[in-house]
Amino acid sequence: MTPTLHTERLLLEPYVPEDEEDFVALFQDTRVSRWMGDGPSSEAEDRALFGRVFARVYAQDLFAVWAVRRDGRLVGHAEIKRTDTVDGHEIIYALAPTAWGSGLGSELARAVVAHGFGTLGLDEVHATVAAANEASLTLLDRMGFAYVRDIDEDDGSTTRVLTLRR
Repeated sequence: MTPTLHTERLLLEPYVPEDEEDFVALFQDTRVSRWMGDGPSSEAEDRALFGRVFARVYAQDLFAVWAVRRDGRLVGHAEIKRTDTVDGHEIIYALAPTAWGSGLGSELARAVVAHGFGTLGLDEVHATVAAANEASLTLLDRMGFAYVRDIDEDDGSTTRVLTLRR
């Protein structure tokens, strides 16, 4: 079950069906989606992804997926899940551009890491980040994540694998 987490300025809680339009808007914003997964998707694919959060992830309690809110508004998305890419648990986070530049990314990432170390009892967490995503790489470096390796993607881009140990 995805627990509710609180930070100084953010509320991380399970999505509700009423979040669909805001979820799709976040994922359709190419300033955000270009750094997520395989990059931007169609609106239909993002709606299907939102549906799978309920039909699979929450229904089968697969991993934690959060709606990230500030002052009651959806401003981001976060996850922590086991992945074979890093042979461990990976943190995933995204914020709407309106939430950039105010330290909320660090606050969000720290909350997800704390959940991994505390609630899940992990000894390490990982992040996979596009090598061109300087903002996220800087944020993770400041948190103490260490470079592990690069992955050369099929599209010619590079993904960095970073790890933070407890």
